[in-house]
Amino acid sequence: MRLKRLREEVLEANLEIVRRGLVLYTFGNASGFDKESGLVAIKPSGVPYERLTPADMVITDLAGHVLEGTLRPSSDLATHLALYRAFEGVGGVVHTHSRYATAWAQARREIPCFGTTHADYFRGPIPVTEELRADEIESEYELNTGLAILRRFENLDPREIPGVLVAGHAPFVWGPGPDEAAHTAVVVEELAHLAFVTLAVNPEALAISNTMKDKHFLRKHGAAAYYGQPSEKDPA
Repeated sequence: MRLKRLREEVLEANLEIVRRGLVLYTFGNASGFDKESGLVAIKPSGVPYERLTPADMVITDLAGHVLEGTLRPSSDLATHLALYRAFEGVGGVVHTHSRYATAWAQARREIPCFGTTHADYFRGPIPVTEELRADEIESEYELNTGLAILRRFENLDPREIPGVLVAGHAPFVWGPGPDEAAHTAVVVEELAHLAFVTLAVNPEALAISNTMKDKHFLRKHGAAAYYGQPSEKDPA
């Protein structure tokens, strides 16, 4: 029953990023991690979203061994697994090539926290990784992508910064479950677009103050959060 539910949640996360316009053709993927069983469900590689069913989701362990499924898992599996192994409390990972967020990744620029919309979800700029070396690209590329993300987060809290731009590539985001990760992927694209427009309006725009940033983040996240209703999963 747990795996059935996990497959359904992962399929829904994959379909959500399509519905929200973050994916063209087979670009992108979503996965989910069940901590109790230690198993991961992920989209199969290269299969059109309109053809996907819960049964198509591939089940692996945290070492990447395929345990259930007849299709190849996403080629980004090793990146997802690196995040699950390292980030406590993450139960969903989403990778897209959404237009504006990918443009920032291609520009090798972090997305500044220009306003409270951004601070509602990220307690600071959305960081960008260092570029992979040639040997990292040529050997275990997807794993090395995950390791590049982990290096970037050596001094960052993934609970406060639930996403990253991989330099020259695109965004990866995460959350407590696949649905929250898909939600964050949508938010990241909106923040990337807003930042682009902000700089177009004022190339000298500055990030908001730390006081304002922390106020907006902490009123929605953490033990002292007071925004929304107690039963709501999503503070926004």
